[in-house]
Amino acid sequence: MDDPAVVSVQRFWQELGLPGLIDVHTHFMPQRVLDKVWAYFDAVEPRWHITYREEEDERLAVLRAFGVRAFTSMLYPHKPDMARWLNDWSAGFAARTPDCLHTATFFPEPGVEGYVDAALEGGARVFKAHVQVGAYDPGDALLDPVWGTLAESGTPIVIHCGSGPDPGKYTGPEPVGRVLARHPRLRLIIAHMGLPEYADFLGLAERYEGVHLDTTMAFTDFTESRWPFPRAERGRLAALGDRVLFGSDFPNIPYGYLHALDALTRIGQDEEWLRAVCYGNAARLFGIPGIPGIPGIPGIPGIPGIPGI
Repeated sequence: MDDPAVVSVQRFWQELGLPGLIDVHTHFMPQRVLDKVWAYFDAVEPRWHITYREEEDERLAVLRAFGVRAFTSMLYPHKPDMARWLNDWSAGFAARTPDCLHTATFFPEPGVEGYVDAALEGGARVFKAHVQVGAYDPGDALLDPVWGTLAESGTPIVIHCGSGPDPGKYTGPEPVGRVLARHPRLRLIIAHMGLPEYADFLGLAERYEGVHLDTTMAFTDFTESRWPFPRAERGRLAALGDRVLFGSDFPNIPYGYLHALDALTRIGQDEEWLRAVCYGNAARLFGIPGIPGIPGIPGIPGIPGIPGI
């Protein structure tokens, strides 16, 4: 593909000596749900331009052309009786999309233990929790056995629990901090670096070795104009370089994919940090083969059924 945007993204990871990218925060969901998400963004003032508003097959082709070797299908319920069928859809999506990390979700409701167990038995490799959209307390008693199961299994959970873009009753570091106090072995991936409470979520990562942070939308011009990452925290970010993961929010981003990568180069971190963030850390967390000869990033074979990967 000769698209300049594709060539530029490929050049980014090639110049780092990577075999591609791993994106832990991409959205694939049933079309009727995605349509509602896009309608929400269309109604925001000023209008949020969705850069990659293509059909599902085209969006997959774009990610693969960029060189994204593994990605997620982040989806989440906003009410009871929704998570189970979202999980059924995502299981089917993962079955027909071998480079997708099988993603599942949950909601505090009767029966949640059963469908989370079923998702794990069906091969789920990552869960998504959205405290803001779901408007629930992550410490809800109904979720306590779920957190226990996920902690014991070591399954990562991408959790949107920061107070951006709009605070909710249960957003911020305190509610999720109480969950971690009860389940300190949880592998939580704090979405969006926990913006705008960056420092507090860095603190949780320093306190709990299972806590990671994803870079989704962080450091970009869009986010820096509203919720800038504090320059004083860059040293802590460097020290946690083994627990920061690249995420993009594709396709629901108001800028090109390359900008999310270029933004990572503007925060004073070295190439070793960039290699770990863009590939190595996620490769280790999810057991994805990586790069021969680079410490901590073992070699990558092809992914069956995906040409060129």
